[in-house]
Amino acid sequence: MTPDQISYLVFFIVIIIALIFDLGLFSKKNTVITIRTALWQSVFWLVLGLGFCVFLLYEEDQTVALEYLSAYLMEKSLSIDNIFVFILIFNSFKVKEIYYGRVLLFGVLMAIIFRIIFITLGVELVSRFHWILYLFGAFLLYTGIKMFITDEEEEMDPHNHSAYKWMKKALPLVPHDGGGRYIIRENGKKKYTLLFVVVMMLAIIDLVFAVDSIPAVMGISTHKMVVYTSNIFAVLGLRALFFLLKGAATRFDYLQQGIAIVLVFIGLKMLGEHWISQWFTKFEQVLISLVVIVVCITGSMVYSIYDKRKQVPENTGDSN
Repeated sequence: MTPDQISYLVFFIVIIIALIFDLGLFSKKNTVITIRTALWQSVFWLVLGLGFCVFLLYEEDQTVALEYLSAYLMEKSLSIDNIFVFILIFNSFKVKEIYYGRVLLFGVLMAIIFRIIFITLGVELVSRFHWILYLFGAFLLYTGIKMFITDEEEEMDPHNHSAYKWMKKALPLVPHDGGGRYIIRENGKKKYTLLFVVVMMLAIIDLVFAVDSIPAVMGISTHKMVVYTSNIFAVLGLRALFFLLKGAATRFDYLQQGIAIVLVFIGLKMLGEHWISQWFTKFEQVLISLVVIVVCITGSMVYSIYDKRKQVPENTGDSN
């Protein structure tokens, strides 16, 4: 077996075991996920994701391992943006908190299926038409600049989203959660509950985010295994990250600008690939990308927290 085949095999074995573990222990039906539980789940997925990087370092080489680490951190950062929208969807459809865990699980699994299809198409196009990378670079540059100069993203109304409008026309929906079920029978007819709608909305919205994130990852590496594994590991940790950050997500006001700078950097890197390759080796390029991602994302989050604290008026107490 080639190193790539061994890496794929290990990846699939780890994912299957992790999902069985997750489904069996992390996803007890109709239970509220606490911050403490979410923290342990996040650690679990983070250890798996970073552990696979260590495995690649041993099985492949240093460059592939760094490519994976950069792509994984990029996806993790972008997934925080997903959480803002996920919270909005849950609130809009008034989903009970006891159903959050299972709905997110199925939404994430659907998102993985859609991403695999999307990545496969993207990788195939790039392998046949290398110049598409320049289109991806221009798209990321435009997206990053637009994201940076926009003070506040226009709040999406899930009920006005085209995906929900299509489901209302194409499927027999009921305006309730079916007591935790996704499909029910009323008057002998199959009908779909609001929980089914939310699962599909989560998967579709994640695919919309993938339009940015997958080209960004391909700007770091065009290695198929790196693109697949970094995406899937990052998405699998999305559910735990949701519960961990849902109360604190609004504290990161400048995260959008941090992500925007990274997207602009990767876009410029893709557009200048020919000239950059003459000055830097592949390993050096990946190392620089990793540093930029870590500095921009960490810096934007730290500055967001600092700015929030600075805005809180000090309690001077009673002067009398």
